[in-house]
Amino acid sequence: MSLFQALIQPSVMINALKIALVVGTVLNLINQGEAFWGEANVRIGHALLNYLVPYCVASYSAAKHQLDKQK
Repeated sequence: MSLFQALIQPSVMINALKIALVVGTVLNLINQGEAFWGEANVRIGHALLNYLVPYCVASYSAAKHQLDKQK
């Protein structure tokens, strides 16, 4: 199995999505808290990255674990 095949497994994707939702929300509250309280504008690009980065880290880690288990 290749890394890409491991990355697109539904179990890996769903788990990474759950982690990204939790971690991304926490990061958005930390990084853009003033925007949520109405004191500044929400930066959409930063908000999306706060979800994308944890998704990438979690999915890569899970896929790498799957590949290492096969060896």
